[in-house]
Amino acid sequence: MHGLTGILDNKGCSLDKQQFTWKEMASRPISKLDDDAFTRVRVILMNGVETDSLRLKHFGARFNRDLQLPLAQIRRVEQHQATAINWLLSADHSPLETTVAYEQVAIEVTAAVAQNEPDPYQAQTYRFGLLEDFDHLYRYSAMLDRLEGKDANNILQGYTDIVPGRVTTDHHRAPEDDLRDSYDKTQAALITKIHAALITGAEYQTHDYYMAIGPTFADPVARQLYAEIASVEEQHVTQYGSLQDPDETFMEKWLVHEAMEVYAYSSCAEQEENPRIKALWERFMEYELGHLNLACDLFKKLEKRDPAEVLGGKLPKMIQFKSQREFVRKVLDEEVDLRTSGANYVPKAKENKASKTYRKQLHSDGVPAEIVSAGYQWAPGTELNNKRSRR
Repeated sequence: MHGLTGILDNKGCSLDKQQFTWKEMASRPISKLDDDAFTRVRVILMNGVETDSLRLKHFGARFNRDLQLPLAQIRRVEQHQATAINWLLSADHSPLETTVAYEQVAIEVTAAVAQNEPDPYQAQTYRFGLLEDFDHLYRYSAMLDRLEGKDANNILQGYTDIVPGRVTTDHHRAPEDDLRDSYDKTQAALITKIHAALITGAEYQTHDYYMAIGPTFADPVARQLYAEIASVEEQHVTQYGSLQDPDETFMEKWLVHEAMEVYAYSSCAEQEENPRIKALWERFMEYELGHLNLACDLFKKLEKRDPAEVLGGKLPKMIQFKSQREFVRKVLDEEVDLRTSGANYVPKAKENKASKTYRKQLHSDGVPAEIVSAGYQWAPGTELNNKRSRR
C-alpha cells in the first residue's frame, strides 16, 4: 500500500456484515513464550488503536447529533474488535510482565515511526518520547526482577535493551513544557497525521492500563512507581496529542483516525508470522476499510468536501515491527540530555525553570523510579541468580 487513493476505491467489508460471537472475541490467546514478541507488540498496539477509536467517537457523538447513530454503530463493532484483540493476551502474563510488554511497544513502535516521519520537528518529538519510555522499561524490569524474581528478557526476547534512558526523575515537566507545535493540516503529509493519531492512541492506552493496575499492588514502592509513570504517560498523551492540528474539524480527525487504522492493520498483516493472528489482522483491515468509506460518505454529505483534501498523498513503507536497537542506542547517545522549554527542545542547562520547580516539589518525599532500581544492572537471569553465580 503506497497511499490511500486505491484504498478509497476498496469498500472493504460493509458494516452490516461485521459480526462476532463471544467465542470469537474470547478466542485462544497467544503464547507468552512461544509466539514472537512482535506478535504481542502488534496485539497491544492494535488494542490501543481500537480503544482510542472508541474514545474519539464517544467524544464526537457528544458534539454531533447527526453523527450519533453511525458513530454508535461503528463503535459497537470496534468494541468487539478491541475485545478480540485484547483477549489474545494470555493469563500467564502477570500485570508487571504485561507492563514490560507495553513499554516494549512504546519503544519499538515509536522508534519505527520516528524514522518514517518526514517532518523534522515531529520526528524529534518521537525521539524525545521514546527515550523516556526506554527508561520506564528499565525501571519496570528492575521491579519485575525484585518483586517477582523474573527476567524481563523472557518477555522482550532479546529485541530491546534494558538500560537507563533519560532518567524518569527528569521526565516530570510543568504542563507548558509538554505542549508541542502542531502540524498544519493544510500542509502536513498524510503519514504525519497518521503517526500523531497512532502514537497518541498507543500512549493513552498505556496511561489507562497503569492507572487501572497500579492500585492492585500491595508493595508500596510498586504502587508509587505506577503512580509516577502513569503521570509521565499523561504528559506523553498531552505531548503527542498536541502534535495534531487543533483546527481540524471532528470529521477531519475521524477520517485521519480511520485511515490510520487501515494503515496499522495493513502493517500488522504484512509482517505477522502467526497464521491465525495474521488472518485476524486481515479481517479487521477489511472492517476498517468499511468504516473509512462510511466516514468518507458522511464527510461528503455533511461537510460537502472531498475526503481527498484530508487523505491525499502517498504513504511510505509500513510500520516496521522489528528491533530498533541500533537506532535507539544512537538516539540515546546523542539526545539523552535534551530537555524542553515550552515547545522547544533545548540542552539540559536551558530547561525551563518552571519544570525544575515543579519537579522539586513532586520529588520532595523521594522518587519511586530511583528507589526501585537502586544499583540495578540487568544481566541474563535474575539478580538472585547473578549473586549466586558470583559466590
